[in-house]
Amino acid sequence: MVARSTHTLRVLETSHPPTYYLPAADFVEGALRPASGHTYCEWKGQASYADVVVASTTASRAAWTYPHPINGFEALVDHYAVMPGLVDACLVDGEVVVAQEGGFYGGWITSRVVGPFKGGPDSRGW
Repeated sequence: MVARSTHTLRVLETSHPPTYYLPAADFVEGALRPASGHTYCEWKGQASYADVVVASTTASRAAWTYPHPINGFEALVDHYAVMPGLVDACLVDGEVVVAQEGGFYGGWITSRVVGPFKGGPDSRGW
């Protein structure tokens, strides 16, 4: 386990399942290692990435954060989201989540979340 939290932020975007952001302090020490590269979200701003590290295993760029988010998303400072498809498992209330399709989006799908969702074939223009 690299993190456990009861203080997550659940972010919803159009045509996406929720993405959960966990406080940095809720990650095990050393589980997040800064990684190279950035992406830009028109809503939240510039994202920075982190590798998720457990013992001798590294999930490259499996977490991201917004150090200086755009106005309205200030609550995301010092929080990290994790790409469920790049790690062994992510859970919500004990349920293992299904990763959102596609290699870019980080949505967490549970039995309580119903699609269709952006990320799969033919969904680019949604």
